[in-house]
Amino acid sequence: MTSRLFAGLALSTALCGPLAAQDNMDKLTNMQRTDATFTMIDQTGPTAEALQAIVPHIKVPAGFEASLYAVVPDARSMAVAPQGTVVFVGTRKDKVWSVVDRDRNRVADQVMDFAPSITFDIPNGPCFSRDGFLYIAERNRVLVFPAAEFFFEGPDPAVGEVVKKGELIPAEEESFNHTARVCRVGPDGKLYISLGQPHNVQPLDKLEMYDKLGIGGIIRINTDGTGREVFTRGVRNSVGHDFNPANGDLWWTDNQTDGLGDDIPPGELNRQTAPGQHFGYPWLGGSSIAIPDYRDVPRPENVEFVPPAVEMQAHAADLGMSFYRGSSFPEEYRNGIFSAQHGSWNRTVPVGAQVMFTKVDAEGNAAGTEVFASGWLNQETGEYRGRPMDIAFLPDGSMLVSDDFAGAIWRIAYVGTATE
Repeated sequence: MTSRLFAGLALSTALCGPLAAQDNMDKLTNMQRTDATFTMIDQTGPTAEALQAIVPHIKVPAGFEASLYAVVPDARSMAVAPQGTVVFVGTRKDKVWSVVDRDRNRVADQVMDFAPSITFDIPNGPCFSRDGFLYIAERNRVLVFPAAEFFFEGPDPAVGEVVKKGELIPAEEESFNHTARVCRVGPDGKLYISLGQPHNVQPLDKLEMYDKLGIGGIIRINTDGTGREVFTRGVRNSVGHDFNPANGDLWWTDNQTDGLGDDIPPGELNRQTAPGQHFGYPWLGGSSIAIPDYRDVPRPENVEFVPPAVEMQAHAADLGMSFYRGSSFPEEYRNGIFSAQHGSWNRTVPVGAQVMFTKVDAEGNAAGTEVFASGWLNQETGEYRGRPMDIAFLPDGSMLVSDDFAGAIWRIAYVGTATE
């Protein structure tokens, strides 16, 4: 599919955004240069020093060590390149950052914007295919960059449109709310993209359209943009998903309805075992909390709602997640799920701002969830020092935690012994 996309790349054009952006997309899809320049982020100085001061507050289990990996403004979802050369970091603004550790000392040497000649629109979701194609899911478009790992140092990488501007969702459904897309390439080689519905609770008159398009769900498409289908239904706003490497099940987080109280509905970590399963929203939040707007609305016929695999603390904002595929952490963490709690935005007593760990047993079931790393929330003042957003892993098995509040990527590594 990808080869078909790029066979016609020189003939394709993109008409999106301001005129300058149109010109640049036209040039890039025709392998031409622009006059774009990079924005470089200083890794030393007052900002780095202020972030270093947060590190002693980060609490991790015995044998682990937290450190500052990089200064990255607005750092959101991350994609580690297949050969580990660079980490691509999305934002909810107009930048994608490339983060490079050239000397492999596990501290970034260089942070600069990726593809600066392109005008991005909420490029929250980068992800890689196994053969090294970088996909970036924006608010209403999906782009692909072949060999991005090796051409990120030039301002004009080759680019193709997997989903053209305005075709991921209807243009009239674009919003500032719930627009942070995430993507993964699944075991089947298809691209999975989450589409949060843009309301606190979607209006009844939009329910049918949203269900048909996968808004409030997860869609999957071929990597050339064809074959779109709704894979997951009954989602409010998922900003993190990953596949269990042991059996291919899709797991994903979900943020639930605001305004029902501090302690309901719970946050969700969900397990999907078959295409088309429905997870209850907007009728249910968690396994049993009825959403008032839909209390009297008939549920879909012949549809069984799948309950969450784990109910998390309400309004802790469970976002990015990743299975641990490395070998440097102790055995108890291997093949489990690490997930980021971003922290509450309107709870009367703030919660979250921590990294959770969920053990997954041999049958693929959740087998217990616990706090793995904390300290980004000042318990005395209720202020956030940072807000973890996503989890990724370097080739050495150490963990990266993105933080869009502090503007940083933190690293957590195991430095102890197996007996600790």
